[in-house]
Amino acid sequence: MVTEITDGVKVSVETIYQPEYSNPANEHFMFAYKVSIENLTEHSVQLLNRHWKIFDSNGAHRDVDGEGVVGQQPVIEPGDSHEYVSGCNLKTDIGSMKGFYEMKRIADGSRFQVNVPIFYLIAPYKLN
Repeated sequence: MVTEITDGVKVSVETIYQPEYSNPANEHFMFAYKVSIENLTEHSVQLLNRHWKIFDSNGAHRDVDGEGVVGQQPVIEPGDSHEYVSGCNLKTDIGSMKGFYEMKRIADGSRFQVNVPIFYLIAPYKLN
């Protein structure tokens, strides 16, 4: 698991290779990732948008932008957290993701970015 705190918002990510949804012979590798976003501030915050940079070991790169996460734009109260699980497919058995969330402080409407630390997508057999 990797973790980073930006402006009092803690983001932790854990990854899992999904062999049952992967097909290596066709260059299709599926990974799931679980994200926990914890509000360590004294203000309610809302996750508005996400931005991902996705890389594979062939050097391919793609950017993904969108509203919220898995169809939600959660409001996270002070001391609370929001968790979700999503997935990413690659054409290789090793890759990485990093990015940021655009957040809003509910009290004053100010917007800020929260970093998502780089996390690696690696099929377990590559680690042996």
